[in-house]
Amino acid sequence: MTRARRGSTPVDARPGFRIRRAGGATALLKVLRFNAQGLIPAVIQDAKSRQILTLCYLNRAALRKSLATGTVHLFRRSHRRLMQKGEVSGHIQVIRQILVDCEGNSLVLRVRQHVAGCHTGYVTCYFRRLGPRGRLMTVGRRVFDPAVIYGGQTPSKRKGSSPR
Repeated sequence: MTRARRGSTPVDARPGFRIRRAGGATALLKVLRFNAQGLIPAVIQDAKSRQILTLCYLNRAALRKSLATGTVHLFRRSHRRLMQKGEVSGHIQVIRQILVDCEGNSLVLRVRQHVAGCHTGYVTCYFRRLGPRGRLMTVGRRVFDPAVIYGGQTPSKRKGSSPR
């Protein structure tokens, strides 16, 4: 695989999955069932390891932007705006494959994750497991310090913010 460097982070130089024919995004949008708020849940999964990285919500504009750029864009409910996953940290997700569920009401985006998918510094947002005694145990490893990336304010700690 060809790799380029941006800072000290290796970046996959291959483009992400993109719709190549005119009308492709429109055809996909026709089979999807967005909820009353105009959103569809998307499970983000590492294309290589198949590890679940996070769950986010896309509106039509976010899906179109994701299809056009080959990187994950989502609708940030707490800020009521479209954003690229990793736009602050640089930890983008390059789309490798898109799966649509049987009823068209959710997606799986298989991605090439750069650094980590979770704003708390872990590779996955699912870094805790419920143990047999009902306690949460940390089972993931932290790969970056969020205070360095976000200046002491992780996205979920910012005023008025909620996860994705």
